[in-house]
Order: sequence, then C-alpha cells, then structure tokens
Amino acid sequence: MAIDWLCRDCLAYDSFAVAPVRCPKCGSPRLRSHEELFGLSIAHVDCDAFYASVEKRDDPSLRDKPLIIGGGVRGVVSTCCYIARQSGVRSAMPMFKARQLCPDAIIIKPNMAKYVGVSRQIRKYMDALTPMVEPLSIDEAFLDLAGTQALHKAPPALVLARFAKTIEADIGVTISVGLSHNKFLAKVASDLDKPRGFAVIGRAETIAFLAPKPISLIYGVGKVFAETLRKDGLTTIGQLQQEAPENLMRRYGETGARLARLARGEDSRRISTDAEMKTVSSETTFNTDIASLDALSTELLNVTERLSERLKAKGIVGDTVTLKLKSAGFRLRTRARHLMIPTQLANVIYETGLSLLEREIDGTAFRLIGIGVSGIDTADGSDPADLLEPAIARKAAAERAMDRVRDRFGREAVVRGKLYKQSPAPTRPELDDDQNEGKTR
Repeated sequence: MAIDWLCRDCLAYDSFAVAPVRCPKCGSPRLRSHEELFGLSIAHVDCDAFYASVEKRDDPSLRDKPLIIGGGVRGVVSTCCYIARQSGVRSAMPMFKARQLCPDAIIIKPNMAKYVGVSRQIRKYMDALTPMVEPLSIDEAFLDLAGTQALHKAPPALVLARFAKTIEADIGVTISVGLSHNKFLAKVASDLDKPRGFAVIGRAETIAFLAPKPISLIYGVGKVFAETLRKDGLTTIGQLQQEAPENLMRRYGETGARLARLARGEDSRRISTDAEMKTVSSETTFNTDIASLDALSTELLNVTERLSERLKAKGIVGDTVTLKLKSAGFRLRTRARHLMIPTQLANVIYETGLSLLEREIDGTAFRLIGIGVSGIDTADGSDPADLLEPAIARKAAAERAMDRVRDRFGREAVVRGKLYKQSPAPTRPELDDDQNEGKTR
C-alpha cells in the first residue's frame, strides 16, 4: 500500500511504498505521512497559545521567557506560553497558583482588541481556502476542504500545510492542524502534536486509535461525569466501544447514545457557516471584596470600556445587557435588560448596567463583577443619532470622538473622569477580561 507524505517545510509531496524519514527534496525531518493523508478533508485549525504568541510577536524580548496572559491576585490565567506550561501553568488556573508554579513568569493583561484584530486577519486567509469555515472561538475553527482540490491544484493536506506556513510568515503566530474525516476526530487530532502540529486520524485506524484513550477525551465529558463513569467501571473509550449502545442509552439517556457514537468515531455534524455569536462579555475579579456602590460602579465602568472596545473592533452590537456579580461566598447573581436599540457604546452599556447594579447594593460584598451583551448583530445602522435622545446623542458623539483620539494616540490618551480620579492603591485589582463568545454548532 502506498503511503502519502508531504514536507511541511518545502511542501514537496508524493506517495511511496515506504515513507521517507527526511524530505528527498530539502532534507527536512518535518514530514507528515499517512495512508489516507490525501483523502481527508475535514480540518480543525487551532492557534498555539494565541494571546501569548501575539504578545511575543510584538515584543521579541519575551521570546525565550515564560509568559502568562492574565492578571490580578484572584484572577485566572487566560493563556500562557509553552515555556510557562513546562512549570505546570495552565489556562483557567488561578493566578496565585500560576505565580507559585512559575515565579519568574512575565504577566501581561489581555489586550482583546489586538487579539481580535489578529484573529480577523487569520480568518481572511481561511476564507481564501474554502467557504466552509466554522469559527469556534477567537483562535480556532473547523474547515471543510472537500471539493477544493481543483481550485488549489493540491490535496487538502498540502493546502493546510501551505496555510500554516503562510500564517507563521505573514501573521507571526503558529498554528496546529488536525485532519480527519469528521469534526470530532479533527478536533482531537489538532491537540496531538502542539505546537506547530499537523496530526492525522484516518478512517481505518479510528477504532484502534480511540480505544486506549481516556473517556475525558470526548468533548463534553467533564470531571463530574467522568467520575460517574469511573464508578461504573468505564475509564477508557475502548470500554465504551465494547458496550452495546442500547445499554449506554439505558444508563445515561441521550448522553449515552452520544458516547456510543463518538467512542466509535462517528460524528455526522457538518461544518456550519451560519454560526451566530451568542454573547460577548468582560469581567474582573477583585483582590479584596467590594460592597460599596461607588467602588463597584468604577469597576463596572472599567470592564464596560473594555467590552465596548471589543464590540467596536468586531463591528458588532448587542440588544441585551447582562450584569454579573459573584459574592464573597461564590453565589452568582445575573441581571439583564433588553435595549430598544442595539448598541456597542460604552455609555449606553454602562448606564444600563449601573441601573441593574444599583438594585443589588444591599450590603453584600462581591468578589467579581462582569458585564456582557447578547442578541449580537452587525453594527450597520446601530446607535443612530437621530433615534437617540438628545442627551444620549451628545454622549454618543463624545464617545466616538474619544475613540478617534484613542485610535491615533493610544488607549491612555483619553481617560474618563471617574477612572482618572480613581486612587491607584496597591490593592487595585488588575482586570482579567474573559472573552466569552459562544457559537451555535
């Protein structure tokens, strides 16, 4: 049986009875070989440590240093570079623990507007490959390249290898590619060989490949459900494969049926190009709990400005504002209000959020505040000045003017009075913006 191979450096490719160890053309060891390499077309593309990669690209002095993107003593890690990961730091880890594990790490607060801009650049390159692109988040997407071979005069695997080289050269960040025959396995494959990975899972090997893997490899199986399965004697995907699907359905309902399908590598979902963003939000965790309206409203304005920046960068608006509060006892409160006119303006979002916040001031101390918008749509025709009340229209015009100054001279060129007057106390919490976007799948 012939084995397909391609060189990820010079992009040479061919089929041999035995795959070469090094590229016959350039001598590179970065080959990818597989019996089904040129017959697969579903890919999952994932940027490697995306936020950290962008920051290292923009500041070469960080290249060989451990880098954590996050902030605050009580915040969490948004992402970290692979050097920091060698110390055990992981995304979503509390910042205090990350600092303990990697005390030499450089910590940078997230710059979501910048990351969104880079993400949009990468998306343009994806769209040039195929119209079948399904974004999952700011740094990952599914692609279906079936039927594109005539267009690109190359099989999908070669197109993806060329794409990875182009992104690294033109954008300055690296990506990992997973190639398979369905979305589930493409997503699994993209995690196998990070960073700068290119992994393949073929049809013929699917059952054998999955059998020894832990059940937690199946997306949606979290710690709680994995523990339930463990107590039932199920720890590997191979054990699920040996169970009759009807038995799994009887024990776990529809989830059992899903486990039975995915354990056998069966996933009939198509690439969806009409996914809609559900929510965009920003939040921060305080170093010390806060109960006063004045202090909370200042923090609310801070996260609202960051949220507004991201909405403007994406060219989107939302028609529902949601306030999020978490008490010192970790009890969560969410309050929402629908807007007559969709918006991306910080003034409108803040004043709506403030009216919701005022009703929650009852002496409770809070450890976290967040603001989000949903009902996402494009910004065309939104916040029309002629439909706004005069006072709101004036504030909108002032905000647009402020945005123009910031675009030219930087974010700190204009600071709102409430934030400018804020005391720079040592206990001032750093913002931990959380990109909270959902995609219908």
